[in-house]
Amino acid sequence: MFRSGRAVRFMIGGRDRSLLARLAQELARDPQVRVLRTVGNEQAPSLVVVEMTTAHAQALKRRLGPQVVIEPDNPLTPLGSGPQSQSTENGDPMAEKEKGENGKSRARSAKSKPQPNAQPVDSESVKKRQPAEGIEARLQRYMLAAKSPMQLMGAGMAEQPVSPAALHQMLQEDSRVQVVRRLQPARATLFSTAVAVPEIVVAEMDVEYARMLRQQLPQVQIERDRLLTLAKSTPTIDTVHAEPLLTPLGLQTTISFLVQDAAATPLRDATIHVMGTAGRFQAVTGNDGRAQVTLFGDTPQSVQSVLVMPAHGHWNWRMDRPALSPTRDNVVTLRKLSDTFTGFPAQQMFGWGQRAMRLDQLSPTFRGAGVKIAVIDSGADIQHPDLRNQVAAGKDLVDRKPNGWTVDAIRHGSHCSGIITAEDNGQGIFGFATEAEMHICKIFPGGYESDLIEALDYCIDKQIDVVNLSMGMLGYNNLIADKINDARTLGVACIVAAGNTAGPVNFPGNMPTVLTVAAIGKVGTYPADSGHAAEALQPNGDGYFSARFTCLGPEIDVCAPGVAILSTVPGGYASWDGTSQAAPHVTGLAALVLAHREEFHNEYRSRDHRRVDRLFEVLKASCVPVELGDPNRTGRGMPDAIRVFEPVPSGMVPAPGGQADLEQLLKKLLESGLIPAGTVAPQHHLIPAQASPSATGPATTPAGEHPVSTGVQGALARLDREMYAAGLAGHGPDPLA
Repeated sequence: MFRSGRAVRFMIGGRDRSLLARLAQELARDPQVRVLRTVGNEQAPSLVVVEMTTAHAQALKRRLGPQVVIEPDNPLTPLGSGPQSQSTENGDPMAEKEKGENGKSRARSAKSKPQPNAQPVDSESVKKRQPAEGIEARLQRYMLAAKSPMQLMGAGMAEQPVSPAALHQMLQEDSRVQVVRRLQPARATLFSTAVAVPEIVVAEMDVEYARMLRQQLPQVQIERDRLLTLAKSTPTIDTVHAEPLLTPLGLQTTISFLVQDAAATPLRDATIHVMGTAGRFQAVTGNDGRAQVTLFGDTPQSVQSVLVMPAHGHWNWRMDRPALSPTRDNVVTLRKLSDTFTGFPAQQMFGWGQRAMRLDQLSPTFRGAGVKIAVIDSGADIQHPDLRNQVAAGKDLVDRKPNGWTVDAIRHGSHCSGIITAEDNGQGIFGFATEAEMHICKIFPGGYESDLIEALDYCIDKQIDVVNLSMGMLGYNNLIADKINDARTLGVACIVAAGNTAGPVNFPGNMPTVLTVAAIGKVGTYPADSGHAAEALQPNGDGYFSARFTCLGPEIDVCAPGVAILSTVPGGYASWDGTSQAAPHVTGLAALVLAHREEFHNEYRSRDHRRVDRLFEVLKASCVPVELGDPNRTGRGMPDAIRVFEPVPSGMVPAPGGQADLEQLLKKLLESGLIPAGTVAPQHHLIPAQASPSATGPATTPAGEHPVSTGVQGALARLDREMYAAGLAGHGPDPLA
């Protein structure tokens, strides 16, 4: 069907829905494109999902320009600490081997991904097909963009500007450069307003030649286009620095494990993770509780850590530098949850996180009735006793089966759902909002980014009040950002996990229009020999600590319990770690606020962005500070279920980057000469007064303008454009880069 190259999934979106409808019809007739589905009304779709080659996508993007946004439709993975961790590699279909625009073959610049039906390659047949060649250094990939006249003037440069077309032609004709692709300007979302993205040429060349070009062409911006790898993915087991051992190449060692409880009953479906100096290895126990883990390049003496994760009903177990035997079963005995929680699960209990947020002190009449919650995740086990009567509806966006959302193969969605809404039935656990209307959107495992967009459309259509997003991506996606902003303007609040990569906050948690939640733990809420103990950083005087895995940064709004969190999973209950567990604590409390705080039935009743902003304002105002030495790990603190119903003056929690701050920053830039005089008139107000997120009256938005583009976000975007003109800042990356 396709002329050349591998077919890749893409999402095509844009504001002009009539244009998308015509484009969908055109693509349906294109033999090089397979239209998978349209999202929304066929006469006015909000999204078109297709399969086509990367080269065809590039050509389509060049032809249509900024009228549409074309992005790879990458698989999604949930957030989770330990074995529930997500792959953080955002696959770039443009990194596949293909011919450059100038017809020169270029090397593959990303790791090859195994295909599901790939057959073993016979090395002898490869030798017959391919002539032997010497090994040469790989070329480096760079992004080149012509600086605008304003940028050159701001930098005090006298060189004449180079047009993007001239730069592209020059690179194409240069024998030492291999042009990979040309990225035409597209609408990028920065604080949800349209900005002009410069045309970028992606090319490969050696380092020395790139340095020379940078010297010879100061009017061209040249930056490395770095490869994304799994090096910064979630650490599933903390690496212990062991003494280096010399191991022979090709060494394989098999270690047998037997996992049981204190009564010597074998435990099936327990996952064993072994961390060695050469990598991580794992296996799952069978009915007899046994599993064999084969180490490659490691010996029992070089194993650094072992972590055993039970399916349910028991605490996990971890040991650093274990003494393992290769000749017998290595027995691991797990503690029952009921050994710690007397009478559990027959006796219902509040989790430590709910007690820390004082849910147990709240009136039992506060149950969240009338509020709609959606969990966009891996489904939910509605046969579980605590979830059986709690879920009103759902949608399977992976396999498209009518009741597929009720199957939770990876247990992640069930765990999040239990924290939010587990039934008050006298057994198991309490949920925050036991009478809220719960919806489940299944996008894991195997879902794509377009499936997340469709799930958000579902939430808008169903008038969901609060969405729990326990997921994260390292790459920014403009279409997803637009959809989240659209949801906000229609009164749908998104509460997002910060991420578990122990680095910068993941997308979409780094958006200003969501509430982002980091994870904390508390000493004494888990056994000392459990894997939870390894996640503890230095605790404060109250025993609270920041989780080792949690993402951090100024985008963190609040923190919530996310270590040793007990909740529902298919077959029983399990204790997990993650910002995925922290976010549902806040989502559940948000539902109680909307249901039982009077102002959301009066002045903030209308489904608009004011309602969402006020909800976030109230949650942040209720926080009890958690002093851990770094506010980037805790935000304003931990929301409190009692304080959240106390009076909160409007505007008590100002949005970052207010009018005074922006005016002062702009003044300093002008005074320092970093922005040329006359570029911006500082006396003009940057922020329309009526767009303040804390305003109590109806917000007004200029016709045709996205509501989020006004107010603080719009002012920041305008300031960004001025800074970019001076060569001080850049816009959001092109998603096809």
